[in-house]
Amino acid sequence: MDELDQSLIRLLRQNARMNIADLAHKLGVSRGTVTNRIRKLEDTQVIVGYTVKLRPEAEPDRIRAWMGIMVEGNHGRQVVASLLGEPGVASLHDTNGRWDLLAELEARSMGELSQVLERIRLVSGIRGTETNIHLTTYR
Repeated sequence: MDELDQSLIRLLRQNARMNIADLAHKLGVSRGTVTNRIRKLEDTQVIVGYTVKLRPEAEPDRIRAWMGIMVEGNHGRQVVASLLGEPGVASLHDTNGRWDLLAELEARSMGELSQVLERIRLVSGIRGTETNIHLTTYR
């Protein structure tokens, strides 16, 4: 990836629905160049999809939480595979520091969140967890 690809990705992160003409104008290149670059980034799976980001207030019934997860020994791959199959895990991140993994959890009720937490705690290879409920997003 060169600087043009990185600039294109930055613009798409800000607004994935920006049209090709606007992207080309902002980048100072032709529409064909933008189209070819996007196709190349998709074909090489640098870009793997597009999504919609909602403000948390737009989903008042959705409960979000963050869970720090400590993995036991060499069980990292096995734990990651198990968590990727858990429907309550919205995203999963490898981190450094106190926690080995950081999971973003989503549920429609406190009861559902409790069930997600219970299932995660039963995953073999997890040594410890800490969960924080997401209250407000400022940015």
